Amino acid sequence: MRPSPGLVRELGLRDVVLFNVAAVVSIRWIATAARIGAGSLSLWIGAAVLFFVPLALAVARLNERFPREGGLYAWTGITFGEWHGFLCGWLYWLSNLFYLPNLLLAGIGIAFHTAGERYAGLAESHAVMTPVCLAVLWGTLLVNLVGVRAGKWTHNAGAAATCLAGAGILIAGILVYAKGLGATTLHAAPEWRWESLNYWSQIAFAFGGLELGANLSGEIRDSGRTVRRAAWISAAMISALYVAGTFAVLALLPSGQVSIVTGLAQAAQSAARRLGQAWLAPVLAGLVAIGVMGQFGAWLGGSARLAFSIGLDRYLPESFGRLHPRWKTPHVALLWQGAACSVALLALSAGENLRAAYQLLVDMTVITYFIPFLYLFAAAWRQGHRWSAASGALVTLVGIACSFVPPEGTRSVWLFEAKLAASCGVLAGLAAVVFRRGARDR
Repeated sequence: MRPSPGLVRELGLRDVVLFNVAAVVSIRWIATAARIGAGSLSLWIGAAVLFFVPLALAVARLNERFPREGGLYAWTGITFGEWHGFLCGWLYWLSNLFYLPNLLLAGIGIAFHTAGERYAGLAESHAVMTPVCLAVLWGTLLVNLVGVRAGKWTHNAGAAATCLAGAGILIAGILVYAKGLGATTLHAAPEWRWESLNYWSQIAFAFGGLELGANLSGEIRDSGRTVRRAAWISAAMISALYVAGTFAVLALLPSGQVSIVTGLAQAAQSAARRLGQAWLAPVLAGLVAIGVMGQFGAWLGGSARLAFSIGLDRYLPESFGRLHPRWKTPHVALLWQGAACSVALLALSAGENLRAAYQLLVDMTVITYFIPFLYLFAAAWRQGHRWSAASGALVTLVGIACSFVPPEGTRSVWLFEAKLAASCGVLAGLAAVVFRRGARDR
């Protein structure tokens, strides 16, 4: 693993805390949890204790021991060898290439729905969604190209907007409960329903993303200490946002009526109607839009740093490891990432055949996102965090198993299982080809 030359250390504790909040908190997971029912509140707490705390411990320890740009990729390579480091980094990076376009489409669509019925139809219009998503993509990318001094403000603003949106919907939920109009009866025990088992893994992996900030270790001041402190501060904030947000949605809507796509929009409209505050929905829509931009910027920048680190080791083309001569940013990795996301967005709006092909690729990356966490917890085990690493790895394995349970509405169970089973083999085989070619060129 080579050092990361020329990077500018611009990020402090506040920036890393807000980066973590922007990267991890997603309003989609709140709607997913509310759809499960009131028992999801205890699932959030269980996932925080059994997965999120071990993840924070692992990230803090590994970054303190190996404060290197590339995070997961560097830690795994140093601990288990370069092939395992490359496989871990490759799967994580590739899964994000398909995650980012979906993040944009879902987030901006939710913002349109939240703004009210007048704008909800725009979320279904490719003529509107595609150019808006492309504008957000390239606008965010250009800000990140200029450097973390400018790019960090997208993360910071996104995290602040997410916290304000969470606080607003929570206050609305409390007011509704105070009036005795709560839509859901709260209880602690999760309800067992086979068709909702697929969502259980999503509750745990809604906490995924705390490891992303460590990809920028070469740009963080006093990285070992800062990442450790930021992990614990942001972990408390994120856990509170998820639990409070789910409570608020359940206060405003019966769980059976919550859409996993537009659940927050439904809750905002219900709050505006019940409280007689018509301004609430458009304000929340604006906060959601800013939050999505911040989250997208965090994942775009964090994933590009991972590709940059692999490029430094020349397992990806050497140009990936270059820094812009003026701004000292991995501009080639960022531009490639922007181009790949743009192609994916255009494929989603170009016709049914291309959309079906793209969706197949998305399904094939579901499991590959989980595999790097097994490497992460295995590396933490090597560093002495035995019980927490075992807990995190066990939750990860359960999450992988739950991902093989088809969600509601799946037409062909066998096709669903076949696509997921093929994902690891196809992408791992492709990783082996790229790794051997890179090793030969070196």
